[in-house]
Amino acid sequence: MNKFVPLDPVALTSELVRCQSVTPVEGGALALLENVLTSAGFKCDRVDRNEVPNLFAKFESEKTSPVFGFNGHTDVVPTGAPEEWNHDPFGGEIVDGWLWGRGSADMKSGVAAFVAASIDFVRANPNAGTIIITITGDEEADAVDGTTAILDWMRVNKEKMDVCLVGEPTCPNTLGEMIKIGRRGSLTAKFHAHGTQGHSAYPHRARNPVAAIANLANRLTETVLDEGSENFSPTTLVVTNIDTGNTANNVIPGHCQATVNIRFNDLHTSASLIEWLQSEAKATAANFNVAIETKVKVTAECFLTPKGELSDLVARIVQQETGQQPVLSTSGGTSDARFIKNICPVVEFGLVSKTIHQVDERVNINDIVLLKEIYLKVLREYFA
Repeated sequence: MNKFVPLDPVALTSELVRCQSVTPVEGGALALLENVLTSAGFKCDRVDRNEVPNLFAKFESEKTSPVFGFNGHTDVVPTGAPEEWNHDPFGGEIVDGWLWGRGSADMKSGVAAFVAASIDFVRANPNAGTIIITITGDEEADAVDGTTAILDWMRVNKEKMDVCLVGEPTCPNTLGEMIKIGRRGSLTAKFHAHGTQGHSAYPHRARNPVAAIANLANRLTETVLDEGSENFSPTTLVVTNIDTGNTANNVIPGHCQATVNIRFNDLHTSASLIEWLQSEAKATAANFNVAIETKVKVTAECFLTPKGELSDLVARIVQQETGQQPVLSTSGGTSDARFIKNICPVVEFGLVSKTIHQVDERVNINDIVLLKEIYLKVLREYFA
């Protein structure tokens, strides 16, 4: 057997954190990974679309199937005020057993772990099968030209994945707690009420859009949409903004806007919720004699990967390596798994999410090493 030096996922994570890849800037992160993967025998293609950076990497042996896929992202959210950090947010410093920096947990460590595991696996097992790695620079923003662009490119080029593991940070507090097998859907609705401006001393001469929006917001938030389902928690609706732009206390404004966000389970579809929102807005507009425009943006439909071979495999390895029986969960926000589920079974497993998007984001370096070993053992068992 050829001797080789295993790829250090901690060092690779540190290098990636030093790449200032705040969405949509590539920051050198994908170029770094392309170089590392190409050196290990992967064929790499940049799949940039509309100036959004993406990477497709493939190691294909003589045995072309099965095909195991990994997915992740190297873009990160802004740091906020750098002076509030205890360590340089783009320093990738290792202090007291922790690797500090923006993206260290979400999710450059996950990317480094599955890249390192994949390279070690193909070096030791060059004829086991095919591994595909897809990495985007557009997960933290609109995700219009990120993983979706890669999947479009794969379709044109007749590339496929039989299964996919997304390396998002899935564990609330300790590595091994949770695997994601689905996600709730997400939509945002914006209501714009048009009334008639007037003096607050003569409300009968005006049509108050603020009262209409307040009533609508109350009606929506008081509605219990469901009690949850077998695999999902209850649907939630949150009012995230109400705004008139009015600074005068003696003026009834002519316009008022409100925004709500809904995270919905498999008892609903975006279409059914949009119909309900429009109906509520129409009824409110009639009651308050105003006009209300409703605009809805759907960012994800609810989805579930049924428990089966992939989730069983990952859960078994996680328990062996961490001593914890992971919960198969559908909690949290959205991820790019919502796109991948259209082409193959997909689950998500990664590091602890406790500090993601926060000042002083950090990850335990021992967890990075263990995550690589988990991914490596998943590959060994999958291709065995």
